[in-house]
Amino acid sequence: MHRANEISESGMTFQSTKCYYNPGQCKKDIGCDDTLVDDHGFLTGSQNCVCGECGKSFTSHSSLHDHQRVHTGERPYECGECGKSFKRKYHFHCHQRVHTGERPYKCSECGKSFTCSSHLHCHVRVHTGESPYECSECGKCFNSKSDLRKHNRVHTGERPYDCGECGKAFTNSSALRDHQRVHTGERPYDCSECGKSFTNRSALHCHQRVHNGDRPYECRECGKSYTSSSALRYHQTVHTGERPYECSECGKSFTSRSDLRKHHRVHTNAKPYECGECGKSFTSSSDLRKHHRVHTKARPYECGECGKSFTSSSDLCKHHRVHTGERPYECGECGKSFTSSSALCKHHRVHTGERPYECSECGKSFKRKYDFHCHQRLHTGERPYECSECGKCFIKRSSLIQHHRIHSGQKS
Repeated sequence: MHRANEISESGMTFQSTKCYYNPGQCKKDIGCDDTLVDDHGFLTGSQNCVCGECGKSFTSHSSLHDHQRVHTGERPYECGECGKSFKRKYHFHCHQRVHTGERPYKCSECGKSFTCSSHLHCHVRVHTGESPYECSECGKCFNSKSDLRKHNRVHTGERPYDCGECGKAFTNSSALRDHQRVHTGERPYDCSECGKSFTNRSALHCHQRVHNGDRPYECRECGKSYTSSSALRYHQTVHTGERPYECSECGKSFTSRSDLRKHHRVHTNAKPYECGECGKSFTSSSDLRKHHRVHTKARPYECGECGKSFTSSSDLCKHHRVHTGERPYECGECGKSFTSSSALCKHHRVHTGERPYECSECGKSFKRKYDFHCHQRLHTGERPYECSECGKCFIKRSSLIQHHRIHSGQKS
């Protein structure tokens, strides 16, 4: 046995113990069980190299050496394409395949291919059902250690990855990268059917189900099916009535964390998403995307029944209910039903008396955001709806429609 103190590039000292084997020497002469010595002279089946910094042990000196970079921060393997650097040569080689497009590890079950063997190994568990990593808090199981680590942050509340643009925090680096594209405008994942582009691959996969009709996530309560698990979870709150995310400012509760985050901006007046065309800013990225279509005139979602087109899939979904007569959102107070959750939410205010939209100029409050915005025009003098016949302008669209009847001779 040879014991050595090694000094890394950072000056940090590590102690390791290693068993050397000379092929010309009998294994028994050096005091090692022959089942514990491999062809390279390293111990096998035992952990013989110990990190002096954290006490973690390894079966080979090279593994210990790779591990020491966790403490020193050394990342000696740099990609010539993008400059990203790595602690281990294996991870560096796997990364290079992102640029070359090489995916040499193929699943024999479904044909999906991967850049490294560890990713294939985790993927195979999708088919076998194996989920060996269990959360000690809630018992939920995962097929990879990294997925368990990400999940643990649900319990700890840790969100270590912050966006430098808007301060929004995320539980993992990939979610942060996807989010940053909201600010950069980058949408690298294109749909081959319609050309629509997305910030991340999973959003593209969900979208492709619009074309192939695949809706694999079905609600056990009502049989309604969805293209993504998150959409199903959101829908299920209609049946359970669960609204677990409560605002600490006003007590209002929401079905999802993202809805709560958007709502918080009502109190802080934060509007981090700005339109590059006109400078108008919004509380959410989805509102900004919808607004962009005002400039592009894009209405990509068309109704198969009547041909009417819409700027968002959610607006098309609501419109479909005009044809089907479906009103899935029922008021628990009076039994009245509605075509959308937002319409039900507005209706609830009839019972609660809530008027959440208050004018900072005169203090008048409103149940509906639309009425609030129309009221604000009394103070600003804005009258955006102009009659093409006589040039008269109005605060509300409904007032313009009513006015048009004067010219058409139609009785109101």
